[in-house]
Amino acid sequence: MLAILVLAAPLLAADAAAAAAPAGLTLDEAIAEALAENPALRAARLARPVASSAVDVAKQRANPDLSLEATRDAPREALGLTFPIETAGKRGHRVDLARAAAGTGEGEIAASELLTRDDVRRAFYALCAAQRRVTEADALRGLAERTRAAAKDRFDSGAAPRLELLQAELGLAQAGNEADGAAAKVVDARAALNLLLGRPADFATAVTGDLADGTLPATDDAIRRAIASGAAVGLADRRIDEQRMRIALARAQEYPDVAVSGAVTHDAPGEFDWGWRAGLSLTLPVFHHRRAETRTEELSLTQLDAEREATVERIRGAIVSAASAASTRRTQYLRYRDEILPRGDEVEKMAEDAYRSGQTSLLAMIQTVAAVRDLRTKAIDAGLDYQNAVADLEAAIGAPLP
Repeated sequence: MLAILVLAAPLLAADAAAAAAPAGLTLDEAIAEALAENPALRAARLARPVASSAVDVAKQRANPDLSLEATRDAPREALGLTFPIETAGKRGHRVDLARAAAGTGEGEIAASELLTRDDVRRAFYALCAAQRRVTEADALRGLAERTRAAAKDRFDSGAAPRLELLQAELGLAQAGNEADGAAAKVVDARAALNLLLGRPADFATAVTGDLADGTLPATDDAIRRAIASGAAVGLADRRIDEQRMRIALARAQEYPDVAVSGAVTHDAPGEFDWGWRAGLSLTLPVFHHRRAETRTEELSLTQLDAEREATVERIRGAIVSAASAASTRRTQYLRYRDEILPRGDEVEKMAEDAYRSGQTSLLAMIQTVAAVRDLRTKAIDAGLDYQNAVADLEAAIGAPLP
């Protein structure tokens, strides 16, 4: 039993370490967490109760004025109330405007959420690419270790000069430096993603994804979706609706309000002891009818309509450009992944075997390894460029991609 426990201890430790390691985060999980925990989004959503309170403010009616008078003239005392009365449905228009402003706020929150999705996608695949670079750097260091061992064996046997051993040791040291640099870039990329997720900067976040992920919609479908449900067009429409409510309120303001007043009077010697008086007042539109304010709001609506049309045209151009770039970069990355890198791996293995068997020199092997390493770096860069192009397309559409 003791022997079994001793033999099983390494396996149990490996299982415990695997269980303790953080599970890889998918893109959908990262986006969902960011939409729930991102500090900037939380702050933006605090505008909702403010907008709701603004609607309650718009529903308020004007309070009456209470007046108490004491004079030397008869009647000497008076207690009165004045009730302001709004005309032309001003209160209803104020409420409609407040609700439209709340709708504009919702559009701004939706735009902030889309921006957060865009940032998360870029940070997610930046970390994914950084993790890939660590894997490639570790593989290169392993190859450098094997090469150094082979060079030592050949040197010890007298089949190779000491120069080859020194070159192999130099390559191993350089591979170690590159692996350390790749690990440092993972820390930077992880901190950037953690900030978006609302996690501590040093949280051990790992991601699971492929740089080829993502479905590209047809360009015409993307344009229709952007116009129908895109954040930019939706926000423009909400602002136009709010401006229409401003025009309706401005037109109602052209009609003067009425104030009804009444008072109880007291102490008019020789005439009466208790009496009363009533009154009605309104502002006379002698110098202006407030039509200039209405005209200003109408001109603002015309401007917003023109801005919406400009936004639609800008989105069309951005979608066409982003879709073309994303399609091209996807093709490039897939060619690296499916054609170029498998052949590069084969060439690298053949170069290593040829050096071990003494068929080629160490310099030829180093040149081959450097060329294949450059191809791997370019493949990772191509995949990251593709994901950034997908993020550009999603931002141009203004709505999440599948």
